[in-house]
Amino acid sequence: CMAMMAASAFFFLSMNSFDKKWRTSILVSGLITFIAAVHYWYMRDYWASNAESPTFFRYVDWVLTVPLMCVEFYLILKVAGAKKSLMWKLIFWSVVMLVAGYFGEAVYRDQAWFWGLISGIAYFIIAYMIWFGEAKKLAEQAGGAVLDAHKT
Repeated sequence: CMAMMAASAFFFLSMNSFDKKWRTSILVSGLITFIAAVHYWYMRDYWASNAESPTFFRYVDWVLTVPLMCVEFYLILKVAGAKKSLMWKLIFWSVVMLVAGYFGEAVYRDQAWFWGLISGIAYFIIAYMIWFGEAKKLAEQAGGAVLDAHKT
């Protein structure tokens, strides 16, 4: 929790030291780490009070932060000419991944294998798009800072 909050402070306070084309991406990074820090704080309290996994809080956190990470990938690759359609594809598959994961873990536990399979397929589609597909091609074409950011 404290590490995430420290990361947020770093991103927000150092935003002006980055080239203008990267500032929105840095802002989104700060938002992601701040949202995660707040939810981790709630999850810690929930665990301490109830001695059970804070499933709901984990998924609320992920429903906010994972699509924001997709937006961040788009912002990094926008410099290389990425279209908004890439961002929307990443967001779509991330929502499929998260909703299926939640259904398997919290709603339809007797069919967890099925929902886990759907969630896993969505995850691997995202990973493929980033590491081998459209995102990778854009990063390689742009080279330099975009490729470095993509690798990070």
